Amino acid sequence: MKIGILGGGQLGRMLIQEALKYDDEFYTLDPAPDAPCHNISYFTQGNFNDYETVLNFGKDKDLVTIEIEHVNADALAELESQGIKVVPNSKIIKTIQQKILQKQFYKAHDIPSPEFEVMDGSSDEIKMPLPFVQKMNTGGYDGKGVQVIRTAEDMKNLWTQDSVIEKLVDIDKELSVIVARNENGETKTFPVTEMVADPKLNLLDFNICPVDLSDEVEEQINSITEKFLNAINSPGLFAIELFLDKEGKVWVNETAPRLHNSGHQSQEGNANSQFEQMYRVVKNLPLADTDAIIYSGMLNLVGAEGYSGKVVYEGMEEVLRLPETYVHLYGKTETKPGRKMGHINVLAESRDELMEKLVMVKGMVRVIAE
Repeated sequence: MKIGILGGGQLGRMLIQEALKYDDEFYTLDPAPDAPCHNISYFTQGNFNDYETVLNFGKDKDLVTIEIEHVNADALAELESQGIKVVPNSKIIKTIQQKILQKQFYKAHDIPSPEFEVMDGSSDEIKMPLPFVQKMNTGGYDGKGVQVIRTAEDMKNLWTQDSVIEKLVDIDKELSVIVARNENGETKTFPVTEMVADPKLNLLDFNICPVDLSDEVEEQINSITEKFLNAINSPGLFAIELFLDKEGKVWVNETAPRLHNSGHQSQEGNANSQFEQMYRVVKNLPLADTDAIIYSGMLNLVGAEGYSGKVVYEGMEEVLRLPETYVHLYGKTETKPGRKMGHINVLAESRDELMEKLVMVKGMVRVIAE
């Protein structure tokens, strides 16, 4: 098959790396000439938000998928009308890429998500008591487009663009569950992972799997995934980000209609990775076994503060000497503060051992510049 991917970033790169063991051709579209996929696919430099560009890119493909949700969904709908398969379908992409529609989707399908109201550019009508979270309607990811408004003084920082105003949850744990559905309706769910964020960058710092959860919390998550899979009416792989609050209640934070940073540890820690699963979803093949085979964790390799330019991975040789430690670099030659440049997966026999190893590895390596 000729498979087109909107976006040429690291998620597309790792999908293609996994899929190269099969027999397909991969085409990618990205605005950056040196995007991570540029040298492992048939690459087109172009804007995946532009209607005509997406239409021209997809018209001769057997199937089009995404590795970033901020794409032109109207062009994908037109491709579908021309008989080209789009996974996930344009309707669910359009719903998820707009926070307002996404929140309304959860409400319509009885999927628990924090109480919210819609702000259409003016703060005058906000009824939500402080503190609350403001999420921009479009364009936000990796901690961008999200801010917490805690005090009356903070109100001066309120964005005036269309936004979701959401009740602030008293979070105990941030969790993620990756679910997949193929065109035949077969579904599979990866074991739940715990996400530990870097408080300064608001980026995922560690990812840990499996997570020790009570039966009651597991039941809530199972109910959420079942409702979501029944509601989407589309094949695809989706990362559902969750909050577990201090009262033991599970809430959906948001969903990504694509491969996700919170599933990277599955490359070595699960029977099959999220990338293998995504390939099978796209091809409508039997879905892969998702069982966790050992404790696994991931840490992001992020550009260090104060360094911009040609990337240098300080301490990498020492990391490569460690057992059950796996380096994944994204092919990005230029680093800058906070930029995701790669990740490292670690395996262990227990959660305590896993956390020790993750903290140790994090202290050994730095992403700096020449």
